Formats: sequence, structure tokens, C-alpha cells
Amino acid sequence: MVVLLPSSSFRIPFTGKWKWGSCRLIEYGFNSTKIKERRTRFHSSPFVTIAMCACNSSSKSQTKKVWIWTENKQIMTAAVERGWNTFIFSSNRRDLALEWSSIALIYPLFIEEGNLYDSEQRRVATLFEISSPQQLEKLQPLNEEAENVVVDLLGWQVIPAENIVAAIQGTQKTVFAISKTSSEAQIFLEALEQGLGGVILKTEDLKAVLELKDYLDRRNEEGSLLNLTKATVTNVQMAGMGDRVCVDLCSLMRPGEGLLVGSFARGLFLVHSECLESNYISSRPFRVNAGPVHAYVAVPGGKTSYLSELKVGKEVIVVDQNGMQRTAIIGRVKIETRPLILVEAKIDLDNQTSYSILLQNAETVSLVSSRKDGHQQTAIPVTSLKIGDEILVRLQGGARHTGIEIEEFIVEK
Repeated sequence: MVVLLPSSSFRIPFTGKWKWGSCRLIEYGFNSTKIKERRTRFHSSPFVTIAMCACNSSSKSQTKKVWIWTENKQIMTAAVERGWNTFIFSSNRRDLALEWSSIALIYPLFIEEGNLYDSEQRRVATLFEISSPQQLEKLQPLNEEAENVVVDLLGWQVIPAENIVAAIQGTQKTVFAISKTSSEAQIFLEALEQGLGGVILKTEDLKAVLELKDYLDRRNEEGSLLNLTKATVTNVQMAGMGDRVCVDLCSLMRPGEGLLVGSFARGLFLVHSECLESNYISSRPFRVNAGPVHAYVAVPGGKTSYLSELKVGKEVIVVDQNGMQRTAIIGRVKIETRPLILVEAKIDLDNQTSYSILLQNAETVSLVSSRKDGHQQTAIPVTSLKIGDEILVRLQGGARHTGIEIEEFIVEK
């Protein structure tokens, strides 16, 4: 049996009548006592906030909700195991909802005459099929406390999603869009950076559920802090020629930002981007001259990848001097033969554990300093690096299998 305990966070709907002419919600009033009673009464209702959070660059605290529309028991089980308990059924499939409720803690919603109702016939949301710009315009909310709205764009994707997001900005309305694939869901959740409040994934494909959960997990990492540790440089020496990798991103980086790279996964150095002005070359704030092909680089999901494996469309983690992380898409990777320099560092000079990285021996390649008193101290060019300088590293487990951290005895040197 699959059981997931409900959250302690609630959403209280306001039932009322929707008028297509102005899309204004006429509310039935609730006094504070009634609302308190409904909070207690709805403890096991679908208004419990049970969906995963997906934060984006413009609104890190916004909760994204996921409801599932399927008749596949395997998909139901996989969704519940990943924290998604609200399921959509047609009105004639109450038998299926009853069957699933006996084996998992789910919150069924039923579609009836353009509305979504819970098992006690309370209206949860209104369903609209949008097939023209005129219908889309009617979704502009005039009331900040409107009920949930579910829109079926009937095959439309990017432009309607952006228009809906623009219309609902600054309101309390939660708008869901029906999507049939994980990629469609991502479009709705990312439109105009803020995205819709949620999606209904209508699918009989288990892969779509797994992909959407993986996407949300990766997005949840954005805005969270990684622990960076101060390390002292113990050795700097020339290392001859090697194939190094320049990683060009589809995002601009600011002073203090870069990629986590290292010869060993147990310690990754924060390699600064080329966003700072130089006497040698124009700034390229989209680029990190990251290191040789064998080096590890941090990617979303707590994983690492070899620099040689990176390619257009993949994602990496961009980290700043304070440990704040975000994801960025790779736009280009350049591998060229260049002179390399070896940098070694220790956290504790009395400890034998050492961390190392090889980088191109060039003035535009820098490591991020542990000092934060200006741009000159933010990045230390490898050509100026000396023993005793303090730089930032990310410590983590050393043993890796296909980039995933594992518990295993390992010796790297």
C-alpha cells in the first residue's frame, strides 16, 4: 500500500458564479468562523498543498502544483510515491477513484459540466476550453480571490501560456493548464519566467511523470545555497599542453559567479567566468574557461559530469561567491589544445588531503577568492596565483558512478 501523509498547508476555495462577460467572480461571503471551520473540515480534501515546489528565476517562493489525469494504475502509484496525490477523473469513473482510494491516499476530482468537484461535490475549479483569442481575453481576472481555473488550450502552447501569465500577474488566482507531455508542462510552468500556478498532466505514459518530477527537482535547487569552503593554495606549477574546455552558456554571469570544477569529485573549485574586464581581451560574461577534458563539473541533481561530456542543450550549475546556485543551459562547448597550469589546495594545512585542478595558463582564467571586498579580490587570475592565496572549493563525496555520488571505498591521487 502506498500512503502519503497530507501536508499542513491549506488552500481555501471561494465558491461562486463565473460570468463570462467580465470574468468576475461573485463571491459567497464567509466570516472568519466559517473559514476556520472549513480549514478543519477540509483536512483530507484536495486543497491540501501536496504538489512539489518548482522555483524559477523570477519568483523563487511560488509553489507550482501538479495534478494527474490518468487511468493507469502504475502511473498513479508512481505519482503518489513522488508526492502528487490529486487525480482527475471523468464523472463516470467514480469506481476507479474508489478503487485507488483503497490502496493509496489520493484526492480525486471529478469533471462535471465544465467544473471540477471533489468527492463531496464541492466545486474546486472551473474548466475552460480555449480555442480563440477572444476566449483567452475573458480569462483576465477582475477579482483577487477567484477560485482555481483550469484551461485546456486545445493544442496551443507558448503564446497562450504567455498571455495567460501576463493576465494573471499580481492576482491570487491559481491557473492550471492541461498538458499531455512533460515538455508541454515545462512551457506552462516557465512562461514569461513566472509561469502558471500549476499543470494537470494528462497522460498514460509513465515516462512523462518521471521526467516532470525530475524537472521540478532540478528547478527546486535554484536559489538554494551550497556550502563553499575556504582552501589555501599549496602548489602552483606549469603542467604542459592539454585539451581544455570552454563552456559558453545561454545565460550571463555576474562577478563572483562561475562553475564548480575539479580533478576529483571530492573537491570542486569555483572557477570564475570571463565576465570581468581585462586588458587582454573583451569580457565574455557567458563563458567559463573550465579546465581539461577529464575534469568533473557540477550539474543539476547533485551530480557531476566530465567536461568532455558537456554539449549544447545540457545544463550545469552556476554558483556565486556566497554559494547561491542556479541552473544554466549550455549553448556551445569548445575544446582546444592549450598550455595548462596545476593548482593544488588544502582545507587544513596539517591534513594530508589535497584538492587539485588543472586550468589553462591564461590571464583570463581565474579562481574565486574567499575575500569579498571588491572585484579585484573576487577573482584571482591563475597567472597571479601564489602559495598562500585563499580560494573557494565545494567539498563532497568522492566516489561516483555515472556522475552520481555513491558510498564506496576509493583512492584518488
